[in-house]
Amino acid sequence: MEYPSPIDAYVATPHGRLFTRSWPPADAIQAPPIILFHDSLGSVDQWRDFPARLVAATGRPAIAYDRLGFGRSDPNPRRLQPDFVQDEARTGLPYIREALAADRMLLFGHSVGGAMAIAAGAAFPAQTEAVITLAAQTFAEDRTLAGIEQARQTFQDETQLERLAKYHGAKTRWVLDAWIGTWLAPSFADWSLDDDLRRLRCPVLAVHGDHDEYGSRAHPDRIAALAAGAVQEVLLANCHHMPHREAPEDVLRLVGDFTRGL
Repeated sequence: MEYPSPIDAYVATPHGRLFTRSWPPADAIQAPPIILFHDSLGSVDQWRDFPARLVAATGRPAIAYDRLGFGRSDPNPRRLQPDFVQDEARTGLPYIREALAADRMLLFGHSVGGAMAIAAGAAFPAQTEAVITLAAQTFAEDRTLAGIEQARQTFQDETQLERLAKYHGAKTRWVLDAWIGTWLAPSFADWSLDDDLRRLRCPVLAVHGDHDEYGSRAHPDRIAALAAGAVQEVLLANCHHMPHREAPEDVLRLVGDFTRGL
């Protein structure tokens, strides 16, 4: 299938430029765009063709961006702080919204990007139509930390670093530390999205794999239990931490049905 050509641009912020890629729908519609938040080691390029397929499945425009320090965005001059998930709604998203005229938005995030989608939805309740999460983390679960510790060992292999460097270049070591160092720091042990979930009033689609190595079903259960708005919780069978790659047709169907019901 052929999709509309994406549009690449840079958005200026006080700390550096953010790389963005936008996918217009085949037919112009007046619907809030889907804004995508990537995972801890992710980038726009690592979404591959999923955003274009998302546009085809929903008829909505999609916008993905590299957070500061990731992918094609400028290096991040700072170390991430324990509130970095909530901080994205203050330091990244507002500039994307303003530059791309996203007055209202549907927030979509994978892994820690799902956590950022929740936090941003809580921070911008009037502007957020809905939130969709894939394999989102909502607190510092033991399984999550164990998976990150295992990843720390994996990335001792220079081959693994080289694969990551294809997307992040000279920023690769910073990207790894932003994930491993931040999550495994004692100061992060008590982090959770509980307060954000209680302030999240829009509809939510929470998708999780039943074999997710970075988080149990406690995360979508927590979203369903605490979010103030209506939550559709879906546990995908035989799926790990990458639902959009492992079960893309299921994810696209779920998202298409969810957005049509808004």
